[in-house]
Amino acid sequence: MIEIKKNPMYNYLFFLIVAAAISHQVWGTLFNNFAVDVVGINGFQMGLIQSIREIPGFLTFLVIYVLLVIKEHRLSALSTILMGLGVAITGLFPTVQGLIITTFLMSLGFHYFETTNKSLTLQHFNKKEAPVVFGRFSSYGAIASIIAGFFIWLSVKLLPIWTNYLIYGIVIMIIGVYSLFKNPIFKETAPQRKGMVVKKKYWLYYVLNFLSGARRQIFIAFAVFLLVQNYGFSVSEVAVLFVLNNLLIYFTAPKVAEGINNLGERKMLTIEYVTLTFVFLGYAFIENRNIAVLLYIIDHIVFSFAIGINTYFQKTADSEDIAPSMGVGFAINHISAVIIPVVGGILWMANWKTPFIMGAVFSVISLFFVQKIPKHIKILQN
Repeated sequence: MIEIKKNPMYNYLFFLIVAAAISHQVWGTLFNNFAVDVVGINGFQMGLIQSIREIPGFLTFLVIYVLLVIKEHRLSALSTILMGLGVAITGLFPTVQGLIITTFLMSLGFHYFETTNKSLTLQHFNKKEAPVVFGRFSSYGAIASIIAGFFIWLSVKLLPIWTNYLIYGIVIMIIGVYSLFKNPIFKETAPQRKGMVVKKKYWLYYVLNFLSGARRQIFIAFAVFLLVQNYGFSVSEVAVLFVLNNLLIYFTAPKVAEGINNLGERKMLTIEYVTLTFVFLGYAFIENRNIAVLLYIIDHIVFSFAIGINTYFQKTADSEDIAPSMGVGFAINHISAVIIPVVGGILWMANWKTPFIMGAVFSVISLFFVQKIPKHIKILQN
Protein backbone atom coordinates (compact mmCIF):
# COMPACT_ATOMS: atom_id res chain seq x y z
CA MET A 1 0.00 0.00 0.00
CA ILE A 2 1.47 3.35 -1.06
CA GLU A 3 0.88 6.17 1.42
CA ILE A 4 0.22 9.62 0.02
CA LYS A 5 1.34 12.58 2.08
CA LYS A 6 -1.47 15.08 1.72
CA ASN A 7 -0.42 18.58 0.71
CA PRO A 8 -2.05 21.87 -0.36
CA MET A 9 -2.40 20.68 -3.97
CA TYR A 10 -4.08 17.47 -2.87
CA ASN A 11 -6.59 19.43 -0.78
CA TYR A 12 -7.07 22.05 -3.49
CA LEU A 13 -7.90 19.48 -6.15
CA PHE A 14 -10.13 17.61 -3.71
CA PHE A 15 -12.64 20.48 -3.53
CA LEU A 16 -12.65 20.97 -7.29
CA ILE A 17 -13.08 17.22 -7.84
CA VAL A 18 -16.16 17.37 -5.60
CA ALA A 19 -17.55 20.29 -7.62
CA ALA A 20 -16.93 18.47 -10.91
CA ALA A 21 -18.59 15.33 -9.52
CA ILE A 22 -21.68 17.31 -8.53
CA SER A 23 -21.79 18.86 -12.00
CA HIS A 24 -21.47 15.49 -13.71
CA GLN A 25 -24.13 13.95 -11.46
CA VAL A 26 -26.64 16.75 -11.95
CA TRP A 27 -26.12 16.97 -15.70
CA GLY A 28 -26.14 13.20 -16.22
CA THR A 29 -29.18 12.59 -14.02
CA LEU A 30 -31.41 15.38 -15.29
CA PHE A 31 -30.30 15.91 -18.88
CA ASN A 32 -31.89 12.95 -20.68
CA ASN A 33 -35.27 13.36 -18.99
CA PHE A 34 -35.16 17.14 -19.43
CA ALA A 35 -34.20 16.72 -23.08
CA VAL A 36 -36.79 14.02 -23.83
CA ASP A 37 -39.70 15.00 -21.58
CA VAL A 38 -39.44 18.81 -21.56
CA VAL A 39 -37.63 19.76 -24.77
CA GLY A 40 -38.76 16.71 -26.77
CA ILE A 41 -35.59 15.97 -28.73
CA ASN A 42 -35.07 12.93 -30.97
CA GLY A 43 -32.08 10.63 -31.44
CA PHE A 44 -30.43 12.81 -34.10
CA GLN A 45 -30.74 15.94 -31.95
CA MET A 46 -29.32 14.04 -28.98
CA GLY A 47 -26.31 13.03 -31.05
CA LEU A 48 -25.90 16.61 -32.31
CA ILE A 49 -25.97 18.07 -28.79
CA GLN A 50 -23.55 15.45 -27.53
CA SER A 51 -21.17 16.25 -30.39
CA ILE A 52 -21.33 19.97 -29.62
CA ARG A 53 -20.72 19.11 -25.96
CA GLU A 54 -17.37 17.65 -26.99
CA ILE A 55 -16.15 20.61 -29.03
CA PRO A 56 -14.59 22.24 -25.90
CA GLY A 57 -12.73 18.98 -25.33
CA PHE A 58 -11.27 19.26 -28.81
CA LEU A 59 -10.23 22.84 -28.01
CA THR A 60 -8.27 21.87 -24.89
CA PHE A 61 -5.03 22.07 -26.87
CA LEU A 62 -5.47 25.84 -26.41
CA VAL A 63 -4.98 25.41 -22.65
CA ILE A 64 -1.23 25.88 -23.01
CA TYR A 65 -1.81 29.35 -24.47
CA VAL A 66 -4.28 30.30 -21.73
CA LEU A 67 -1.60 29.28 -19.22
CA LEU A 68 0.66 32.00 -20.59
CA VAL A 69 -1.56 34.54 -18.77
CA ILE A 70 -3.28 32.46 -16.04
CA LYS A 71 -1.65 30.12 -13.55
CA GLU A 72 -2.73 26.52 -14.01
CA HIS A 73 -4.36 26.08 -10.60
CA ARG A 74 -6.36 29.29 -11.07
CA LEU A 75 -7.54 28.09 -14.47
CA SER A 76 -8.86 24.98 -12.72
CA ALA A 77 -10.93 27.14 -10.38
CA LEU A 78 -12.18 29.43 -13.17
CA SER A 79 -13.15 26.39 -15.22
CA THR A 80 -15.20 25.10 -12.28
CA ILE A 81 -17.05 28.41 -12.03
CA LEU A 82 -17.89 28.25 -15.74
CA MET A 83 -19.01 24.65 -15.33
CA GLY A 84 -21.40 25.68 -12.56
CA LEU A 85 -22.78 28.56 -14.63
CA GLY A 86 -23.61 26.20 -17.50
CA VAL A 87 -25.45 23.86 -15.15
CA ALA A 88 -27.29 26.68 -13.36
CA ILE A 89 -28.90 28.17 -16.48
CA THR A 90 -29.69 24.92 -18.34
CA GLY A 91 -33.27 24.71 -17.12
CA LEU A 92 -33.95 28.35 -18.03
CA PHE A 93 -33.67 27.60 -21.77
CA PRO A 94 -35.94 24.60 -22.57
CA THR A 95 -35.27 24.51 -26.31
CA VAL A 96 -32.84 22.62 -28.53
CA GLN A 97 -30.90 25.86 -29.09
CA GLY A 98 -30.87 26.52 -25.35
CA LEU A 99 -29.57 23.04 -24.64
CA ILE A 100 -26.80 23.53 -27.19
CA ILE A 101 -25.62 26.82 -25.63
CA THR A 102 -25.81 25.77 -21.98
CA THR A 103 -24.27 22.38 -22.70
CA PHE A 104 -21.37 24.09 -24.48
CA LEU A 105 -20.73 26.38 -21.48
CA MET A 106 -20.87 23.53 -18.98
CA SER A 107 -18.63 21.41 -21.17
CA LEU A 108 -16.07 24.18 -21.69
CA GLY A 109 -15.63 24.46 -17.94
CA PHE A 110 -15.61 20.71 -17.39
CA HIS A 111 -13.03 19.88 -20.06
CA TYR A 112 -10.62 22.65 -19.10
CA PHE A 113 -10.89 21.55 -15.48
CA GLU A 114 -10.23 17.91 -16.39
CA THR A 115 -7.16 18.88 -18.42
CA THR A 116 -5.63 21.02 -15.68
CA ASN A 117 -6.61 18.53 -12.97
CA LYS A 118 -4.74 15.69 -14.69
CA SER A 119 -1.77 17.91 -15.45
CA LEU A 120 -1.46 19.20 -11.87
CA THR A 121 -1.73 15.66 -10.49
CA LEU A 122 0.99 14.31 -12.77
CA GLN A 123 3.25 17.27 -11.98
CA HIS A 124 2.85 17.28 -8.19
CA PHE A 125 2.83 13.54 -7.48
CA ASN A 126 5.48 11.02 -8.46
CA LYS A 127 5.07 7.97 -10.68
CA LYS A 128 4.08 5.68 -7.82
CA GLU A 129 1.77 8.18 -6.17
CA ALA A 130 -0.08 9.43 -9.26
CA PRO A 131 -2.20 6.27 -9.89
CA VAL A 132 -3.15 6.18 -6.20
CA VAL A 133 -4.09 9.87 -6.21
CA PHE A 134 -6.19 9.39 -9.37
CA GLY A 135 -7.87 6.40 -7.72
CA ARG A 136 -8.61 8.32 -4.52
CA PHE A 137 -9.96 11.28 -6.42
CA SER A 138 -12.24 8.92 -8.33
CA SER A 139 -13.48 7.56 -5.00
CA TYR A 140 -14.02 11.04 -3.58
CA GLY A 141 -15.85 12.03 -6.73
CA ALA A 142 -18.01 8.92 -6.41
CA ILE A 143 -18.97 9.76 -2.82
CA ALA A 144 -19.77 13.35 -3.82
CA SER A 145 -21.89 11.99 -6.67
CA ILE A 146 -23.73 9.65 -4.31
CA ILE A 147 -24.57 12.48 -1.94
CA ALA A 148 -25.59 14.72 -4.85
CA GLY A 149 -27.63 11.87 -6.32
CA PHE A 150 -29.49 11.44 -3.05
CA PHE A 151 -30.34 15.14 -2.90
CA ILE A 152 -31.38 15.12 -6.57
CA TRP A 153 -33.63 12.13 -5.91
CA LEU A 154 -35.35 14.15 -3.18
CA SER A 155 -35.34 17.54 -4.86
CA VAL A 156 -36.86 16.39 -8.18
CA LYS A 157 -39.90 15.26 -6.20
CA LEU A 158 -40.29 18.73 -4.67
CA LEU A 159 -38.99 21.18 -7.26
CA PRO A 160 -39.19 21.53 -11.06
CA ILE A 161 -36.12 20.51 -13.07
CA TRP A 162 -35.13 24.10 -13.90
CA THR A 163 -34.93 24.94 -10.18
CA ASN A 164 -32.76 21.87 -9.55
CA TYR A 165 -30.35 22.96 -12.26
CA LEU A 166 -30.18 26.47 -10.78
CA ILE A 167 -29.56 25.40 -7.17
CA TYR A 168 -26.87 22.83 -7.90
CA GLY A 169 -25.17 25.11 -10.42
CA ILE A 170 -24.85 27.84 -7.80
CA VAL A 171 -23.30 25.34 -5.35
CA ILE A 172 -20.68 24.40 -7.95
CA MET A 173 -19.89 28.06 -8.63
CA ILE A 174 -19.43 28.77 -4.91
CA ILE A 175 -16.82 25.99 -4.65
CA GLY A 176 -15.02 27.43 -7.68
CA VAL A 177 -14.98 30.96 -6.26
CA TYR A 178 -13.70 29.65 -2.90
CA SER A 179 -10.84 27.81 -4.63
CA LEU A 180 -9.96 30.77 -6.83
CA PHE A 181 -8.45 32.62 -3.86
CA LYS A 182 -6.36 29.67 -2.61
CA ASN A 183 -2.68 29.07 -3.42
CA PRO A 184 -1.93 25.31 -3.43
CA ILE A 185 1.62 25.46 -4.84
CA PHE A 186 3.85 23.84 -2.21
CA LYS A 187 6.89 22.88 -4.27
CA GLU A 188 8.68 23.76 -7.47
CA THR A 189 7.94 21.48 -10.40
CA ALA A 190 9.67 21.12 -13.75
CA PRO A 191 9.02 24.24 -15.88
CA GLN A 192 6.50 23.36 -18.55
CA ARG A 193 7.11 23.99 -22.24
CA LYS A 194 5.36 27.01 -23.68
CA GLY A 195 3.32 26.24 -26.75
CA MET A 196 1.96 23.03 -28.22
CA VAL A 197 3.97 19.83 -27.91
CA VAL A 198 3.50 17.00 -30.42
CA LYS A 199 6.22 14.35 -30.53
CA LYS A 200 6.58 11.15 -32.51
CA LYS A 201 7.59 9.20 -29.41
CA TYR A 202 4.15 9.90 -27.88
CA TRP A 203 2.24 8.36 -30.82
CA LEU A 204 0.75 5.52 -28.78
CA TYR A 205 -0.55 7.94 -26.14
CA TYR A 206 -2.25 9.92 -28.92
CA VAL A 207 -3.81 6.80 -30.52
CA LEU A 208 -5.12 5.45 -27.21
CA ASN A 209 -6.64 8.84 -26.42
CA PHE A 210 -8.36 8.98 -29.81
CA LEU A 211 -9.88 5.51 -29.42
CA SER A 212 -10.83 6.13 -25.79
CA GLY A 213 -12.76 9.22 -26.85
CA ALA A 214 -14.65 7.27 -29.50
CA ARG A 215 -15.86 4.45 -27.26
CA ARG A 216 -16.50 6.80 -24.30
CA GLN A 217 -18.80 9.02 -26.32
CA ILE A 218 -20.93 6.12 -27.46
CA PHE A 219 -21.46 5.26 -23.80
CA ILE A 220 -22.16 8.84 -22.69
CA ALA A 221 -24.39 9.75 -25.61
CA PHE A 222 -26.48 6.61 -25.91
CA ALA A 223 -26.34 4.37 -22.82
CA VAL A 224 -28.63 6.46 -20.59
CA PHE A 225 -30.60 7.54 -23.67
CA LEU A 226 -31.25 3.84 -24.29
CA LEU A 227 -32.52 3.38 -20.73
CA VAL A 228 -34.81 6.41 -20.95
CA GLN A 229 -36.18 5.99 -24.46
CA ASN A 230 -36.25 2.20 -24.90
CA TYR A 231 -36.87 1.12 -21.31
CA GLY A 232 -38.78 4.12 -19.93
CA PHE A 233 -36.50 5.07 -17.03
CA SER A 234 -37.69 8.03 -14.94
CA VAL A 235 -35.50 10.76 -13.40
CA SER A 236 -35.70 9.02 -10.02
CA GLU A 237 -34.66 5.67 -11.49
CA VAL A 238 -31.71 7.25 -13.31
CA ALA A 239 -30.69 8.98 -10.06
CA VAL A 240 -30.80 5.69 -8.15
CA LEU A 241 -28.74 4.00 -10.87
CA PHE A 242 -26.12 6.75 -10.70
CA VAL A 243 -25.91 6.39 -6.92
CA LEU A 244 -25.40 2.64 -7.23
CA ASN A 245 -22.71 3.16 -9.88
CA ASN A 246 -20.82 5.64 -7.76
CA LEU A 247 -21.04 3.46 -4.67
CA LEU A 248 -19.28 0.73 -6.63
CA ILE A 249 -16.74 3.23 -8.02
CA TYR A 250 -15.90 4.30 -4.46
CA PHE A 251 -14.73 0.77 -3.67
CA THR A 252 -13.25 -0.20 -7.05
CA ALA A 253 -11.29 2.94 -8.07
CA PRO A 254 -8.51 2.47 -5.46
CA LYS A 255 -8.23 -1.17 -6.56
CA VAL A 256 -7.75 -0.02 -10.14
CA ALA A 257 -4.90 2.21 -8.96
CA GLU A 258 -3.33 -0.72 -7.11
CA GLY A 259 -3.73 -2.85 -10.23
CA ILE A 260 -1.86 -0.27 -12.32
CA ASN A 261 1.00 -0.17 -9.82
CA ASN A 262 1.14 -3.97 -9.44
CA LEU A 263 0.26 -5.23 -12.94
CA GLY A 264 1.09 -2.31 -15.19
CA GLU A 265 -1.01 -0.28 -17.61
CA ARG A 266 -0.91 -2.86 -20.39
CA LYS A 267 -2.70 -5.59 -18.42
CA MET A 268 -5.23 -3.24 -16.83
CA LEU A 269 -6.18 -1.62 -20.14
CA THR A 270 -6.44 -5.07 -21.73
CA ILE A 271 -8.99 -6.04 -19.08
CA GLU A 272 -10.89 -2.83 -19.78
CA TYR A 273 -11.23 -3.29 -23.53
CA VAL A 274 -12.05 -7.02 -23.41
CA THR A 275 -14.83 -6.19 -20.95
CA LEU A 276 -16.12 -3.29 -23.05
CA THR A 277 -16.31 -5.40 -26.19
CA PHE A 278 -18.79 -7.72 -24.51
CA VAL A 279 -20.64 -4.84 -22.82
CA PHE A 280 -21.33 -3.04 -26.12
CA LEU A 281 -22.41 -6.27 -27.81
CA GLY A 282 -24.71 -6.88 -24.87
CA TYR A 283 -26.33 -3.46 -25.29
CA ALA A 284 -26.99 -4.25 -28.95
CA PHE A 285 -28.21 -7.84 -28.81
CA ILE A 286 -29.66 -8.51 -25.33
CA GLU A 287 -32.94 -6.59 -25.21
CA ASN A 288 -33.70 -6.86 -21.52
CA ARG A 289 -34.20 -3.97 -19.09
CA ASN A 290 -32.36 -5.61 -16.19
CA ILE A 291 -29.45 -6.75 -18.36
CA ALA A 292 -29.15 -3.23 -19.77
CA VAL A 293 -28.83 -1.90 -16.21
CA LEU A 294 -26.15 -4.49 -15.38
CA LEU A 295 -24.20 -3.63 -18.52
CA TYR A 296 -24.43 0.08 -17.70
CA ILE A 297 -22.98 -0.55 -14.23
CA ILE A 298 -20.09 -2.63 -15.62
CA ASP A 299 -19.46 -0.01 -18.31
CA HIS A 300 -19.35 2.73 -15.69
CA ILE A 301 -16.91 0.84 -13.45
CA VAL A 302 -14.33 0.20 -16.18
CA PHE A 303 -14.28 3.93 -16.95
CA SER A 304 -11.71 4.34 -14.18
CA PHE A 305 -9.29 1.98 -15.93
CA ALA A 306 -8.61 4.79 -18.43
CA ILE A 307 -6.34 6.52 -15.92
CA GLY A 308 -3.78 3.97 -17.14
CA ILE A 309 -3.42 5.98 -20.36
CA ASN A 310 -2.28 9.04 -18.38
CA THR A 311 0.00 7.13 -16.00
CA TYR A 312 1.58 5.35 -18.99
CA PHE A 313 2.31 8.77 -20.44
CA GLN A 314 3.80 10.00 -17.15
CA LYS A 315 6.19 7.02 -17.08
CA THR A 316 7.46 7.61 -20.61
CA ALA A 317 7.27 11.40 -21.12
CA ASP A 318 9.71 14.22 -20.51
CA SER A 319 8.66 16.04 -17.31
CA GLU A 320 8.45 19.41 -19.04
CA ASP A 321 5.95 18.03 -21.58
CA ILE A 322 3.18 17.12 -19.11
CA ALA A 323 1.00 20.27 -19.15
CA PRO A 324 1.09 20.89 -22.92
CA SER A 325 0.68 17.18 -23.67
CA MET A 326 -2.39 16.86 -21.44
CA GLY A 327 -4.04 19.52 -23.58
CA VAL A 328 -3.00 17.84 -26.82
CA GLY A 329 -4.04 14.41 -25.54
CA PHE A 330 -7.43 15.70 -24.46
CA ALA A 331 -7.91 17.41 -27.83
CA ILE A 332 -7.07 14.20 -29.69
CA ASN A 333 -9.44 12.32 -27.39
CA HIS A 334 -12.19 14.66 -28.51
CA ILE A 335 -11.59 14.56 -32.26
CA SER A 336 -13.56 11.32 -32.29
CA ALA A 337 -15.83 12.62 -29.53
CA VAL A 338 -17.05 15.49 -31.71
CA ILE A 339 -17.80 13.22 -34.67
CA ILE A 340 -19.04 9.97 -33.09
CA PRO A 341 -22.21 11.21 -31.30
CA VAL A 342 -23.72 12.92 -34.34
CA VAL A 343 -22.83 9.96 -36.59
CA GLY A 344 -24.19 7.64 -33.94
CA GLY A 345 -27.36 9.72 -33.72
CA ILE A 346 -27.94 9.32 -37.46
CA LEU A 347 -27.30 5.57 -37.19
CA TRP A 348 -29.63 5.37 -34.17
CA MET A 349 -32.48 6.76 -36.29
CA ALA A 350 -31.98 3.86 -38.74
CA ASN A 351 -31.31 1.16 -36.13
CA TRP A 352 -30.62 1.90 -32.45
CA LYS A 353 -28.29 -1.11 -32.16
CA THR A 354 -25.72 0.25 -34.61
CA PRO A 355 -23.96 2.76 -32.28
CA PHE A 356 -23.32 -0.02 -29.76
CA ILE A 357 -21.89 -2.32 -32.43
CA MET A 358 -19.59 0.59 -33.32
CA GLY A 359 -18.55 0.71 -29.67
CA ALA A 360 -17.59 -2.96 -29.75
CA VAL A 361 -15.49 -2.39 -32.89
CA PHE A 362 -13.64 0.54 -31.27
CA SER A 363 -13.00 -1.60 -28.18
CA VAL A 364 -11.40 -4.36 -30.28
CA ILE A 365 -9.20 -1.82 -32.09
CA SER A 366 -8.19 -0.32 -28.73
CA LEU A 367 -7.32 -3.79 -27.45
CA PHE A 368 -4.93 -4.22 -30.38
CA PHE A 369 -3.08 -0.98 -29.70
CA VAL A 370 -2.89 -1.55 -25.93
CA GLN A 371 -0.64 -4.52 -26.69
CA LYS A 372 1.90 -1.99 -28.04
CA ILE A 373 2.57 -0.78 -24.49
CA PRO A 374 5.96 -2.31 -23.56
CA LYS A 375 5.60 -5.19 -21.10
CA HIS A 376 8.40 -3.90 -18.89
CA ILE A 377 6.58 -0.64 -18.06
CA LYS A 378 5.11 -1.11 -14.58
CA ILE A 379 6.55 0.99 -11.80
CA LEU A 380 9.51 3.26 -12.44
CA GLN A 381 11.69 4.72 -9.75
CA ASN A 382 11.83 8.48 -9.51
